Amino acid sequence: MRVVFMGTPEFSVPTLTEIVASGHEVLAVYTRAPKPAGRGQAERKSPVHEAAENFGIPVFTPKSLRNEAEQLQFASLGADVAVVVAYGLILPKAILEAPTEGCLNLHGSLLPRWRGAAPMQRAIMAGDKQTGIVVMNMDEGLDTGAMGPTEIIPIGPDMTAGELHDQMMRLGADLMGRALAALERGSLDFTPQPEEGVTYAAKIEKAEAKLDFSKSAEEVHNTIRGLSPFPGAWFELDLGGKPTRIKALRSTIASGNATPGTLIGPDMTIACGSGAVRLTQVQREGKGAMDAATFLRGAGTLPERVV
Repeated sequence: MRVVFMGTPEFSVPTLTEIVASGHEVLAVYTRAPKPAGRGQAERKSPVHEAAENFGIPVFTPKSLRNEAEQLQFASLGADVAVVVAYGLILPKAILEAPTEGCLNLHGSLLPRWRGAAPMQRAIMAGDKQTGIVVMNMDEGLDTGAMGPTEIIPIGPDMTAGELHDQMMRLGADLMGRALAALERGSLDFTPQPEEGVTYAAKIEKAEAKLDFSKSAEEVHNTIRGLSPFPGAWFELDLGGKPTRIKALRSTIASGNATPGTLIGPDMTIACGSGAVRLTQVQREGKGAMDAATFLRGAGTLPERVV
């Protein structure tokens, strides 16, 4: 099939690779424009941009698709279908309707639960026991399109957003490959989303990353794993006479009761509003990620409570 691919981060690259490997003709790749990054603030191309250049595919990086010139350029490609995976720009009606078979989006939740920007993180933070990934036939709404092939993914009790991301990245590429094969055969079916069960996965705000140990151990644990590895849930400890930010990257539910924020015992167990969490991987400000035992060896005497 004649495909236009639209995506930006690392998450999108396996799907582009799968489409190319399956023998489809990728007419062009749309991705976000290069951004300054690193100490030198040199412009860095997106992972999808770099992958497309390696495949010899033309790359377009418009800042918006709302103007007529960009819409005419897109339509002139003559695509059968557009595949959209974490692109980052809103697709107006003219773009959605340009490909003969429409635009297929890979979305990381069991729709209609967790429509929006951060479905993986929100599912874990809410304590969901399962999620999934779905091929959606895009319309003008926010993740409201009809659903096609779907994979259900169990969420383990200690699974982090990073682990879920990597699993979805692999499963999603295979799922979209199968969806395109079915579309080519004329056997790709879609089902409208249920009207009940709609929730929205709002973008993660910076303020959400500061841990509140007055919440239950389960809520604290879910926040830690839902924000790991990025942006990373954090708290502060008084180390060497000054508050030091500590990111909590992995944890488990532990036993123990004390005033919320109290360090219980020698193994980075912290009391919560009910129960406690034991931190198993942390990252001290200015350092790399490390297991809790390594952190404790270098931290010296810990205070009784978090700051």
